[in-house]
Amino acid sequence: MSTNMLNELIVIGGGAAGMLAAGTAAEQGARVVLLEPNDRLGKKLYITGKGRCNVTNDCPPEDFFKNVPRNPRFLYSSIYAFPPSSMLELLERLGCPLKTERGARVFPQSDRSASVIDALRAYLRAGGVQVKRCRAEEILTENGAVMGVKTDAGDIAARAVILATGGCSYPLTGSTGDGYRMAQALGHTIVPPTGSLVPLVEKGHDCAQMQGLSLRNIAVRLENGRKKSVFTDFGELLFTHFGVSGPVVLSASAHMKDGEAYTLHIDLKPALDDQTLDARLLREFSENPNRDFDNVLGALLPRLMIPVVIRRSGIAPDQKVNAVTREQRRQLLHVLKDFTVEIACKAPVEEAIVTSGGVKVSEVEPGTMRSKLVAGLYFAGEILDVDAYTGGFNLQIAWSTARAAALAAAEALREDTL
Repeated sequence: MSTNMLNELIVIGGGAAGMLAAGTAAEQGARVVLLEPNDRLGKKLYITGKGRCNVTNDCPPEDFFKNVPRNPRFLYSSIYAFPPSSMLELLERLGCPLKTERGARVFPQSDRSASVIDALRAYLRAGGVQVKRCRAEEILTENGAVMGVKTDAGDIAARAVILATGGCSYPLTGSTGDGYRMAQALGHTIVPPTGSLVPLVEKGHDCAQMQGLSLRNIAVRLENGRKKSVFTDFGELLFTHFGVSGPVVLSASAHMKDGEAYTLHIDLKPALDDQTLDARLLREFSENPNRDFDNVLGALLPRLMIPVVIRRSGIAPDQKVNAVTREQRRQLLHVLKDFTVEIACKAPVEEAIVTSGGVKVSEVEPGTMRSKLVAGLYFAGEILDVDAYTGGFNLQIAWSTARAAALAAAEALREDTL
């Protein structure tokens, strides 16, 4: 080894999970080195929540697990041990005041991700964590146990390693999939990573015509090729140049399986049942009997949607509304209550907010995040095969698994010392 001093614990990855793991282990008395190749810590945190950082969701564990579609049982121990309320207390203690918004989403009062990162950096300084700007290349082992890490700046000795490198979403932030390779080299199974919480690509071109349009308070339903609903939600949606995005779409994507066909059904007027909406249409038409059809829709729809809805309704844009038949009105109502988008595929994993897949959880102890295959190896955060919906749930998974790994690693090092 190129260093004479034995670093008890190395944390690989300076993101959300890595910083919390390093700070927690140091607080427990471990000597910690944090490895991060980026020029700054928490690079991905800077862009979460549109730069505001949705740090967690202030809900009880029972509600939390309802928002984890993939391997929720694996998280029971870590979430109950360090629930959202505990993360709120920690960040407040570290000097980051918080606020709770709609949907129990928690943000820093400053509305700046930097406030969260500054608090975590203070946590590292308080514990004397040594931050090294270098890239981990290999976890070194001997007789089935961790003995250090090979980096691009030389080897570093250690008796324990927490692998917190993230997935492979947003590769420009450093999530390049290195952790998968290092874990696999030690015998761990990697569930092939795919994008979760990712925009969806449409088959046609209607969404492109509405690019930039954001819809609020709409209801969505995702239906698979067998006409079975696999996800429903209510909230915000965004049309893009390639398809759809926004909170409800990102959550829907977590329920999609590769190779299956899907259709997104959007209720543009979820507060109105068919009868009430039909009465509304009749009122608009009767108040403007001599106007062209395309000129009365402005009271019902955003401007960018009108051409697409007109085409789908089958009603000529210059038809006078007093000539719209009952059958035509029924078709228009159907379009408003069931606006469909045929999905071609998910956007590439590089555009995903989080990655689905990763280290197979059956090879990891759920209470400690300790590898069942390699002594002294622990995992935290997105590298694990768990993911959740939008709303702060994925960051809480990072915090809770990091806390579990750090406490277990620090305790194991103490016991080994005695």
